[in-house]
Amino acid sequence: MTTHLKKSWIISLITSFVLLGGVLLSPAASVDAAQIATSTYSDLDQSYAEFKEYTNQLFALETYEAKAFTALESIDTQVTSTNRKSMYLKLTNTVIPNYTKLVSKAKQIKPTNPQIKKIHATFVKASYTQLEGYLLYQKAVSKNKVNYTLLKQGNAKVNTAGVLMDQCEQQLYAYARSLGYDS
Repeated sequence: MTTHLKKSWIISLITSFVLLGGVLLSPAASVDAAQIATSTYSDLDQSYAEFKEYTNQLFALETYEAKAFTALESIDTQVTSTNRKSMYLKLTNTVIPNYTKLVSKAKQIKPTNPQIKKIHATFVKASYTQLEGYLLYQKAVSKNKVNYTLLKQGNAKVNTAGVLMDQCEQQLYAYARSLGYDS
């Protein structure tokens, strides 16, 4: 039985934004922009500011995710009675505490923009589901005999979290494009 480890989502997001040409630095110029009413400019400015603030808050969580994923990457994905204890210690001492902080800090982010609020709700759900998967992994390797049923349940949670993170990423990109960012 193997564990499925989701790649670092926030790091992936930062990389994607950089590859999009520094999307966080400046929205794309639009030919239609000149036709937009002045009131829309202030709405767009506010939406852009809210989006930038939100993404900055997300990126601030990266340190916790990075510590968790560095520890996860050092775990052999083939779980055996030989590496069970090592996996348990890494989950207990590094992965779970850091991912718990990520979830806790993510829950403290309170976007006011309705679209960002919806995106963030998906992010929090995905992060929490991923943490639940890690907790199941921990429980699966906590005894001398590996509990493969719990390991399988943990894999299911981590896979579900991956699907939710992908949805969140797509929603975030769609919203960025609606603000005029290049894609």
